[in-house]
Amino acid sequence: MNAYAQAGRVGLCGGTTRIDLAIRRAQRHLDGTRRWSHWSHAFIFEGTRLDGQHWVIESDIQILRKNIQLGAQENRLAKYHSEKMFPALAVLDFGLNDRQVATLLREGLELVAGRERYSLRELVGTLIALRQPELRARENLLARERSIYCSAFVKRLFLTVGLDLTPGIAGKNTTPEDIARSPAPHVRYLLLREAPGAKVAAFEEKIRSGLRTQLARFKRRPAKG
Repeated sequence: MNAYAQAGRVGLCGGTTRIDLAIRRAQRHLDGTRRWSHWSHAFIFEGTRLDGQHWVIESDIQILRKNIQLGAQENRLAKYHSEKMFPALAVLDFGLNDRQVATLLREGLELVAGRERYSLRELVGTLIALRQPELRARENLLARERSIYCSAFVKRLFLTVGLDLTPGIAGKNTTPEDIARSPAPHVRYLLLREAPGAKVAAFEEKIRSGLRTQLARFKRRPAKG
């Protein structure tokens, strides 16, 4: 990914944690064959800093020992180098000029400085909209002030340079899969390193098992009255 990590480009990754798998599964509603999305997170490349490392701007949940970061933040790209944790990676180049890149990064840093929070509540609102497509163009049902999750963060920053990555979809209903399918002209660099279906099948079975357990408990309840 380092070879393509130029400032102003969009990064996508597909993680293997439970929350990543849940996000990937929820986006199956966007696919005609109900195929899971490869993507669970989106971010923007900031460029190389004085430490010689590539950095990204993103809105994310990050837990490191006793330090918890929720919301807009800067991180080294090395965060996504683990093949086990992030088997699917992509870089999207929308051909921004130098002025647009500068604006994009400046606005992103403003959100970092302003401590814009990561919103799990809005994420749930987006999942509701995925099941009810008529809600996708409307404001997120669970929208909050000064809160934003990853792909909504990316869309918002690109709007500041006059580029709507997901026309017809409200900012806070935008998913990583929507960004991946953007109709805006771009070049995509893709790396898929996961064995198809391994963790996906295991996670699906856990969900089915949980539903079967809940159904069995419901059936065992004595009838009222």
